Amino acid sequence: MVESAEKLPEEMLALIFRDLPLRDRAAAARVCKAWAAAITSSAVWHDTGISCDCELEDLLPPYLSTCLDHIHNLRLEYEPSKTYSRRAATELLTALASRTSRLRGLCLECHGEKPLFDAGHDILNAVQAVCGAAHQLHHLDLRRLPYTLDDTLVLQAARDCPELRSLFLDNHALVDSVQPSSVLKLLEACPHLRALGLHLASLSPAALELLAAPHRAPFALLALRCACPEDARAPLLPDEAWATLSSRHPGLEVELELEPALPNEAVTRILQPAVPVAVLRLNLSGDTVGPVRFAARHYAETLRALEVRASASTELHTALEELAARCAGLREIHCFCVVRPSVLDAFRAHCPRLRSYTLKLKREPHPWRPTLVR
Repeated sequence: MVESAEKLPEEMLALIFRDLPLRDRAAAARVCKAWAAAITSSAVWHDTGISCDCELEDLLPPYLSTCLDHIHNLRLEYEPSKTYSRRAATELLTALASRTSRLRGLCLECHGEKPLFDAGHDILNAVQAVCGAAHQLHHLDLRRLPYTLDDTLVLQAARDCPELRSLFLDNHALVDSVQPSSVLKLLEACPHLRALGLHLASLSPAALELLAAPHRAPFALLALRCACPEDARAPLLPDEAWATLSSRHPGLEVELELEPALPNEAVTRILQPAVPVAVLRLNLSGDTVGPVRFAARHYAETLRALEVRASASTELHTALEELAARCAGLREIHCFCVVRPSVLDAFRAHCPRLRSYTLKLKREPHPWRPTLVR
């Protein structure tokens, strides 16, 4: 079989090898010269996912060090509680930082629990080193890092990554240390930015004004996470600023995630009629019915996905039915409590574009899986 595979064109071998995990690529490179040549081609490494969850010996052998030059988009997974996984991720990022002129996209995914009082300085310093070297970086996604992200990282990106198209900092940290002034500097330095993920406290009226400026490239996505004490105390972003931004970028979609730490008065302040909310995730410890009704009244034209985590109640069911009747463009609805049959019937009847829903009529074992609409 290997002899037959040796006769395959290098382009075809590359198509096969690009779907292999790192360890299997290393093994394939030792089979024969033809495989070794194919596996070091840029087609194999252009879009690469590497998992550091299992222990790897010689993470950076000579052939991999050469292949790092060909990586354009990297998705790196690791477990912070496992020393070898963390060390491997840090070493790989550090190696990339020393030779990363072609890197265009970096996404970090952290699995498992992080140790208590772990600030992640090793990983974050390595990410900053990558930003300092990858001057053509287009996409940086840190949503799945459990550490507090701060101004140092944002200012590094502003200084060294002027070609950024997307930056996601809306992670699940309990503290938001990215100041609005740093976000302003980022927006000034990165005129091509089209997608931005932040905690609400990092956003300011001045940032909305800058995004609406005539010289800005079309802005497509603003993901806002509202979960920290800083988010609850964030000043009001005026409806007029949102209206101006929506008018300047008619295709803009806002993703809004509200977490239990928010008191009811903060939720009332955050939900504003002029925000073009396309995705709304409600995981509140207080009133959920009010926000669902607000979305039905004010986001009917823009809302595409709704996620609700709340206790079942007659009031909630009625609010969901009202939302179904008003939001004909809805594509996803996920409600993580048992609903009455009329709720399911309402979404089926009024939302012709619905493609996925989680609407359970009786309790099922965890995790609840969505129903896909064919």
